[in-house]
Amino acid sequence: MPDAPRILIVTSRYYAHIAAELEAGVVEGLEKVGATYEFLEVPGAFEIPGAIAMAAETGEYDGFAALGCVIRGETGHYDLICNEVARGLMDLSLAGVPVAFGVLTVESEAQAKVRADHKGKNKGAEVVAAVLRMVGLSYRFTQGREE
Repeated sequence: MPDAPRILIVTSRYYAHIAAELEAGVVEGLEKVGATYEFLEVPGAFEIPGAIAMAAETGEYDGFAALGCVIRGETGHYDLICNEVARGLMDLSLAGVPVAFGVLTVESEAQAKVRADHKGKNKGAEVVAAVLRMVGLSYRFTQGREE
């Protein structure tokens, strides 16, 4: 793995207060390992896979952290968005893009707050662990080096 992996944090700002907590956990984790990072904001969770696909084409980043939140409402919109975001990120992963899924899919804002809190459950830290592991695997298989 590169000494200082370059990570693009792609965040849906639809629930800005939840996104900020997720980002805090991710930044804290990336700084602990000396990774460099940049932020890219998108309007909603649906746009995350497309933004990552565009950024991956540049070759500027070693990995991607997908962050956001989808809260169930009264219609089927929740299911459509959750399924398509997951499918889009999985498609990227299967294409060899090192990506970590940090999009909360919850029943209520209270659930989201608990999971996002970087001083609590800290899902952001889990995202860091996942993206760094995937960057290591990508480096191993594309550079022919040990992790």
